[in-house]
Amino acid sequence: MSNNEDILAIAPKLNELTKDVLFGEIWERKQLAMKERSIITISALASLGRLEQLPYHIELARTNGINDEELAEIFTHLAFYAGWPAAVSAITRVSDTKA
Repeated sequence: MSNNEDILAIAPKLNELTKDVLFGEIWERKQLAMKERSIITISALASLGRLEQLPYHIELARTNGINDEELAEIFTHLAFYAGWPAAVSAITRVSDTKA
């Protein structure tokens, strides 16, 4: 089962809230561009060590116009605020998501 299938099977309400509120409302607000939301999200996930969520959000960031050079710069900058291990662990997810 994929992560989304797991959520749907175990916690259908969480799945509904993820689709309808998080991605249907929060991500669609006009005050920030999608690219900015992606930068914020991958930075938060990396800082918190939520590496299992990073591949999805790295792909979404690419869809939102962030290239690999920008991803590398985001994680390099983050190393000084969130710590070297967090940044290095996160940057490995960039190469993991390359086709």
